Amino acid sequence: MLAVGLTGGIGAGKSTVAELLVDRGAVLVDADAIAREVVEPGGPAYEALVRRFGSSVLTHDGRVDRPRLASIVFADPGALADLNAITHPAIAGIMDQRRRAEMGTDHVVVFDVPLLTPAHRKILGLDVVIVVDCPADIALERLVAGRGMDPADARARMAAQPSRLDRVAGADLVVFNGSSYEALVGEVDRIWDAIESMRSAGAGPSRTG
Repeated sequence: MLAVGLTGGIGAGKSTVAELLVDRGAVLVDADAIAREVVEPGGPAYEALVRRFGSSVLTHDGRVDRPRLASIVFADPGALADLNAITHPAIAGIMDQRRRAEMGTDHVVVFDVPLLTPAHRKILGLDVVIVVDCPADIALERLVAGRGMDPADARARMAAQPSRLDRVAGADLVVFNGSSYEALVGEVDRIWDAIESMRSAGAGPSRTG
C-alpha cells in the first residue's frame, strides 16, 4: 500500500482531484464522508454533539442540520474547537480501520483530509502528502458562484482554515488548480506518474512541486 494524504483549502477543488485519482486507480478514504457518518443518529459522535449544541442543530427527523451547525461553529472558534474534539477521534478511528483493511495490498490509498496536519502523517502512516492549491480569489468565486454560498460566510470559512502558504509548506507534491479543468487533468496526470514511480520504487517522495 502507498498511503497518500490529500488536502487543500475550501474551494480549491480537492474533491475533483480525489475523483480524478480514483479514476486512475486509487482507493479513496474520504474524511468528509466519514464526518457525516459519525454524526448520523446512532453514530459514535451523535449523542455528544447533541449534548453540546442542543436540539436546535437537528432537523425534524433527528439528523444533524449541517448548514445550521456550520453557521454556528464557523462564527465561534470555541464552538469549532468543541465540535472538532467530539468528531475528530471518531473520524480518526474509522480512517484507521480502513487503513488497516488496505495493509498488505499494492493499492494507492488516498486519505482525503480537509485539515490535514503533521500528526496525520504519523497516525495514518502517510508516504506522501498532496496539496491542492489555488489563489484565494478563485476559491472564493467557486464557493459563491458554484456552491451558492454567501460571500461573508465563504470568507469566514476560508479564514478559519490554515493559510495557503502553510498548506503548501507541508506538501510533498502540489496540484495547482487555478486554471481550466483540462489543465487540472494534466496536473493530476503529472502527480499520478510521480505516485506510480514511488509505488514501483517502494520509496517515499522527494519533495517537489
